[in-house]
Amino acid sequence: MKCPFCPRLDSKVIDSRVSKDGAIIRRRRECEGCGKRFTTYERVEEPLPVVVKKDGRREAFDRMKIAAGIKKACEKRPVSTETIEQTVDRVERWAQEQGEPELASAVIGVRVMQELHTLDEVAYVRFASVYRSFKDISEFMNELSDLLHKDKK
Repeated sequence: MKCPFCPRLDSKVIDSRVSKDGAIIRRRRECEGCGKRFTTYERVEEPLPVVVKKDGRREAFDRMKIAAGIKKACEKRPVSTETIEQTVDRVERWAQEQGEPELASAVIGVRVMQELHTLDEVAYVRFASVYRSFKDISEFMNELSDLLHKDKK
């Protein structure tokens, strides 16, 4: 494992812990070169669907893109990094469970919005405003109105 602090490739594992659900192993490592410590996460790589973009292009499912979008939506909100990671895990697991070789980016975006809606309503509105590309303020206000009416039910 390459050290994030120096170019050395050799490190030793100091501690390993399995996550509660057994899906991830957290390893604490120490670089043999500089002696600094860092953490890595190991998970089983399961086949993920190819994402079909709006313009028809296809690209590999990218967990980091999902995480970046959720982090941006949750910026300055009371949502922990751990909660964001768990949300990304759920979206990724959902994509795998679909059993499809391809998934439209729009379908994935809707799933992310569903997750954010239950997590933090402000983050949900932020993500929806970018994802749905509201054309004017009335579309945006309609979305907010729908959100408020759902909460009252």
